Amino acid sequence: MSDSESSPIPTTMRQRVIDYITQLQNDIVSALEDASVSPCHFKRDAWSRPQGGGGISRTYASSRDDATYEKAGVNISMIHGTLPPAAIKQMSSEHSSLDVNTTTALPFFAGGISLIVHPRNPNAPSAHANYRYFEVMDSTEKDAKVVGWWFGGITDLTPSYLFEEDAREFHETLKAVCDAYGTALYPKFKQSCDDHFFIPHRKEYRGIGGIRFDDLNDEMNAILGSVDGEARPRTADVIFAFVRALGDVFTTSYMGILNRRKIMPSDERMRRWQLLRRGRYVEFNLVCERGIKFGLAAPGVNVENVLMGMPEMARWEYMSDMFEESGSAEGKMMEVLRSPKSWVRDC
Repeated sequence: MSDSESSPIPTTMRQRVIDYITQLQNDIVSALEDASVSPCHFKRDAWSRPQGGGGISRTYASSRDDATYEKAGVNISMIHGTLPPAAIKQMSSEHSSLDVNTTTALPFFAGGISLIVHPRNPNAPSAHANYRYFEVMDSTEKDAKVVGWWFGGITDLTPSYLFEEDAREFHETLKAVCDAYGTALYPKFKQSCDDHFFIPHRKEYRGIGGIRFDDLNDEMNAILGSVDGEARPRTADVIFAFVRALGDVFTTSYMGILNRRKIMPSDERMRRWQLLRRGRYVEFNLVCERGIKFGLAAPGVNVENVLMGMPEMARWEYMSDMFEESGSAEGKMMEVLRSPKSWVRDC
């Protein structure tokens, strides 16, 4: 238990989130640095937002063939400011607690952690995660109250080559966390993640998915839909505990996979295929990812952080038929990318 949790003075959820993502960033960066075959040190960059708040970026990139990571980043942000009435009205359609009759701007806070790992070895999958908290206050006064709050999160795995044991391990770890808070969560959040990472113009999915949830609070949740009435976290404290459990399990869900694959042999054909898959990663981020579009349009945005998830290198080939080869490892990967699988039992 942290000092803030044991203190007799209540700590705001805002501060609890800031404390947690700061510690989680340090833990994940340390784990990634320790797992690197060749020595690596993540660069630290603190940034501020003129409209309020800022963040800390921890990034690493290398063009060396023996590097474990071609690119990796673990960023946190803690921003605040005001929402115009039009934005509040739009948000109220998904959050009944924000159905307030206001003609003035209201203060908000948004805090979260976002990470991406693009390994150099084609056998090792890319990994991505983002966990965030958002709140709106009823005024700028010292005794202002929170009138709207929610948590969101997503984590997924993007391999170039399919190792089914890796896919099962990744999903089983996530399912175990979800099941501790309600058995209805994983199937819905897994489906939401699959749907999110679909690339319409390619008719394929970016990777093998994971889980995704959004707007999770004490109100009806659109992603859970018909199963929202079943057992699931509802209070801010319990939802925060759920998000912390997911954040804490990242190293468990990914580092074992990375450690198995980072030193496997590979060749130029595999590298070519990896870069083609990285091209799909770029296409999804720039064409389909709403979060990136929102981030680039936000006032005072740090563009480098919004685009942190982009791979260092990618490739496009006109009408490439590499993945159409019958019985190839690339063809096996494409089968899953065209039709998502259930990687755990009882789902």
